[in-house]
Amino acid sequence: MLNNNTDFFQTHSLQYIEMALRTDRIKKIDNPDGYGKRVGDCGDIVEFFLTCKNGTIDSSSFIVQGCMNTTACCNTVAKFIQGKTIETAWKVTPAKIDKFLKTLPEDHFHCAELSVGALYLALTDLSIKKT
Repeated sequence: MLNNNTDFFQTHSLQYIEMALRTDRIKKIDNPDGYGKRVGDCGDIVEFFLTCKNGTIDSSSFIVQGCMNTTACCNTVAKFIQGKTIETAWKVTPAKIDKFLKTLPEDHFHCAELSVGALYLALTDLSIKKT
């Protein structure tokens, strides 16, 4: 068993480990300005919650039912958009998530796509509510 834990820490980047294990952004926001939910082909579920002030993402959080890779991707999305403009948030891509994490397994790139897809749905919801 110790070998598996050692392998995990030797296999993954510090960025991946931090994002996979971080829990402070995992929460539901009541009455968010933007909300998006996606279900992946793998069965993972991601919900993103956004609040916005003066065109800037004031807070972002998520609920995830899925693997550690999806959690790492969701945390990275939240990190990238916190305090940024809505326009900047639209520029987050699965490839940028993958590049930041460095060690997202290739066969789990869909976790980055799922996370960013939920963000885009939340941004769309935000846009609809602001008009």
